[in-house]
Amino acid sequence: MSPRPKIEHLRKPQIVNAAAEVLYERGLFDTRIGDVAKRAGTSSPTILYYFESKDRLLEEAVDQTDREFYDRLSEGQQRHQRASDKLVHLIEETSLGPGGLSDWTLWMEMWVRARRDPTVRRAYFRLDRRQRNLIADIVREGQAAGEFCREADPEDFAIALSGLMDGLGVQVTLGQPDVTPERMVQRCLALASSELGCTLAPSSDKVQHRKRGVRR
Repeated sequence: MSPRPKIEHLRKPQIVNAAAEVLYERGLFDTRIGDVAKRAGTSSPTILYYFESKDRLLEEAVDQTDREFYDRLSEGQQRHQRASDKLVHLIEETSLGPGGLSDWTLWMEMWVRARRDPTVRRAYFRLDRRQRNLIADIVREGQAAGEFCREADPEDFAIALSGLMDGLGVQVTLGQPDVTPERMVQRCLALASSELGCTLAPSSDKVQHRKRGVRR
């Protein structure tokens, strides 16, 4: 009988954590299975027992970091009652949240592979939909409460905002001098205010948190 069911709940997450760190540091092209095995404290055959290729490791690594981000985001959303505050929180958490594995580095690796690998592409579509669904749900909530104009299409707005955040997030991650996390917040809030017929401003709590040196 295969030993896999007995240890999968322990070993597989350990491998994914190691893969995320190595892929973040070296990129998909320069990462070897042996590099991940060494970081995870296991062997290359063990890695391949769970994952058939580096592409599958990348999918799992992006999925895990994305779930961690949404767990943190969900916790923060629960502290807000108004949909407008939830939208500001989402934009600020995306732009100003913790750095490292939470930035767009692993996503950029995934986008390159998704262009040529149908399996990676399907994984990307699934993860991207998670963000857009959350944005659209917040808009619907705000429209029901009278905070946002009813003429705005939640799905169209979600596409526009997620696209803007992805584009600016890449520039922030690459260190574009004139695209700071704060400017990213400003541009995203400006888009939301214009499209939703309201005035959204940065939250004072996040601004103060940012001044203490926290960035995405």
